[in-house]
Amino acid sequence: MQTITIPYIIGDGVGAEITPAMLQVVNAAVAKCYQGEKSIDWKEVLAGEKAFNAVGTYLPDETLETFKNYKIGIKGPLTTPVGGGMRSLNVALRQTLDLYVCQRPVRWFKGVDSPVKHPERVNMVVFRENTEDIYAGIEWAAGTPEAQKVYKFLNEEMGVSKVRFPETSAFGIKPVSQEGTERLVRSACLYALENNLPSVTLVHKGNIMKFTEGGFKKWGYELAEREFGDAIKSGKLTINDCIADAFLQNALLKPEAYSVIATLNLNGDYVSDMLAAQVGGIGIAPGANINYLTNTAIFEATHGTAPDIAGKNLANPCSIILSAVMMLEFMGWKEAADCINNALETSFENGFATNDLTRFMANGKPLGTQEFADKLVEYIQAN
Repeated sequence: MQTITIPYIIGDGVGAEITPAMLQVVNAAVAKCYQGEKSIDWKEVLAGEKAFNAVGTYLPDETLETFKNYKIGIKGPLTTPVGGGMRSLNVALRQTLDLYVCQRPVRWFKGVDSPVKHPERVNMVVFRENTEDIYAGIEWAAGTPEAQKVYKFLNEEMGVSKVRFPETSAFGIKPVSQEGTERLVRSACLYALENNLPSVTLVHKGNIMKFTEGGFKKWGYELAEREFGDAIKSGKLTINDCIADAFLQNALLKPEAYSVIATLNLNGDYVSDMLAAQVGGIGIAPGANINYLTNTAIFEATHGTAPDIAGKNLANPCSIILSAVMMLEFMGWKEAADCINNALETSFENGFATNDLTRFMANGKPLGTQEFADKLVEYIQAN
């Protein structure tokens, strides 16, 4: 018998409802598919408000060490601490564990309403750089001595004269490195080849930011040609690029032209959420933060804590359930992953989902968070 220990963070707000729903569904799929030959030992670790209330810190060192030791974990949504210091617990986890890929697969499930005519044509995987660009968090508030120092350096040492309102300007620095670009694009190319996907598209704003976004494009092409030249020459893999704003248009008009997207952090934020909107919204958008060099990964709900509906049995657990599907695939437990996907599709086709989805379905039958999880388990066991 194979038992894998997986740390998990329940999360804040709706996390208390959606994470137990995910655990219930995953346990049912694993039990159904492996009949006791494989199992998961869930290990709760603390972060967010629950951690602060218990031990006085939002992100205990023990939690980070546990994720490092067990390599694979999953988490619900986390609050952003009030006040200075840590801007985001999610960003802190990604930075501290060097989870340099934010991976967001986007696909449509039959039965889910969509604002576009052909959501079935949307089937992409976004590789968003997770440790540089805006996530480096290098900025200074307007009117501070630090901002004045930055402007003085730019003006006097670097000859910058294009800051229009220097006295009231905030400043930020956007680091983009060759090493960071190469490991992201390498992971995207390997993923495409391993999953028989035809192309990797570098999405960037190199037409405006010549050395950061432009560097990303340049280094990405060079890496692909150097390390994947044979696959490119044989036609197994195509490498291309697209300006970010043009990509947002193309993804609406001809989404079937794209499969794997590699992009920097801010562009990836826009791209991921826009694609999610085409297939039903952020509520059914999974995500993971992965270091492919160490095989460390934290899978996560991609939405926020939704305090307005927390505790009301209304929250949609699909994002974290689908993130658990990604986790099972990452572990090689494809049978359980497929089992959950099939149950979700059956549920949607029959009109069963939480209210945020059923209100747009012709035959929608709204269920609470727990009742929806129970329905998925019913379909899993009947499969």
